[in-house]
Amino acid sequence: MWQRSVCVGLLGLALGYLCVLGPELPPAALRQLSASLLGTLRRARSLEARTVAAWQAAIVRPARGWARVAVGVNACVDVVLSGVKLLEALGLEPGEGKNHAVLNSGQDLREAFAHFMERGAAAERFFSDAEAFQAIARAASEHPAAQLYVGGNAALIGQKLATNPDLKILLCGPVGPKLHELLDDNVVVPPESMQERDEFHLILEYQAGEQWGRVRAPAANRFIFSHDLSNGALNMLEVFVSSLDEFQPDLVVLSGLHMMEGQSKEMRQKRLMEAVASISDIPTDIPIHLELASMTDQDFMSNIMHQQVFPLVNSIGLNEQELLFLTQSASGPHASLASWSGIPDVGVVSDILFWILKEHGKTAERASDLTRIHFHTLAYHILVTVDGHWGNQAAAVAAGARAAGTQACATDTIDTSKVFLKAPLEFVTSHTEAPSKISLNPDEPVVHWHREGISFHFTPVLVCKDPVRTVGLGDAISAEGLLYSEVYPQ
Repeated sequence: MWQRSVCVGLLGLALGYLCVLGPELPPAALRQLSASLLGTLRRARSLEARTVAAWQAAIVRPARGWARVAVGVNACVDVVLSGVKLLEALGLEPGEGKNHAVLNSGQDLREAFAHFMERGAAAERFFSDAEAFQAIARAASEHPAAQLYVGGNAALIGQKLATNPDLKILLCGPVGPKLHELLDDNVVVPPESMQERDEFHLILEYQAGEQWGRVRAPAANRFIFSHDLSNGALNMLEVFVSSLDEFQPDLVVLSGLHMMEGQSKEMRQKRLMEAVASISDIPTDIPIHLELASMTDQDFMSNIMHQQVFPLVNSIGLNEQELLFLTQSASGPHASLASWSGIPDVGVVSDILFWILKEHGKTAERASDLTRIHFHTLAYHILVTVDGHWGNQAAAVAAGARAAGTQACATDTIDTSKVFLKAPLEFVTSHTEAPSKISLNPDEPVVHWHREGISFHFTPVLVCKDPVRTVGLGDAISAEGLLYSEVYPQ
């Protein structure tokens, strides 16, 4: 580090001498020396500093931004604390990990937490036993290290968008008294959306390198679980859709479909069809963004894809776990991949994203509105759009990546001493067609490529070395990406 500082100082002195000696040097020589020294000075800066500087130039507001955004329908209060501390407080001993689609006991919680902690992966599960969950929730909320926050994808996205004073935000979901108190003053909650009791979600966090017995976390992440019946039944969806007439939004953000996994297959199927009918009532000139979240039932994910949910929305936000689960559920490209190994391969991710838009997106022959996907993983983001439908996407993907760095480190701007570049410096854009090989340049960190009428915008993430809070990071990323996006009238 000190060598770089000395180098920068010496170069600064050299430039100073050039200014003094400038009149005595031929103009051509002066230009050549100045360009050489400035180039060396730029290269002397860290990769992280160069990336931040390039983002600053790339992140510009769209020509036509949003004025009113309606967000629904899952909302709750998040109880956030160390997963290891809570499990120790509950008297649960560390042991072998095992994945559970639904948690039925403290033993299931112990095994599922260990399973995902060992992989450094995010997950969200339903806890079926109401009485056992209430006891765990009480222990969590009363723990000295516990913190209470706005929770639920919809509420988190609404809260993030509400920090922009030019936006009016409508939030519809099961809003109890504690959640209402935590919400930004810029968030409007319809009276029909209020309820007497809050829904609580428990977020068990772990840090990179943290150990629990023999389990060691390779990356910081979180494990979420709840016994949430209001959100699980999407109780507020019809209220949300009916409130749009009066609010008149120019963007709708929808989330919470994953919460239905805790219901029986028959109830879930019935409710999904009712949800499709309600979403169909939203005027077609209002773009809809659907935020996905962790799911375990492949049939349910397949239903969401094929039973007219994807064709009804214009945009989707998802992470690497959801993307892989999606292609596995529908036998898409790379569906045989059981799990990611380290940083998700850019070419594999690109192939799956391309397939989603080709198979389920808008084409001349297909009646679908889907034209945009915002993919985010720890090391990088990709925004994929059908050409001719969205603008300002280079700024949008850079803004989303910047939000990841600031929120994880809890800083207003990116502090380059607290982050590091983890994205691959070289990658291929596909494994199913003749690929392009790309070398990442921190001075131009937003990389753009085309594939059969579909545009890809890639940018690295500056990963926080010691993350303060990982909950809601994906929601903040999607919100920021949407804030800088512009939809073209069709």
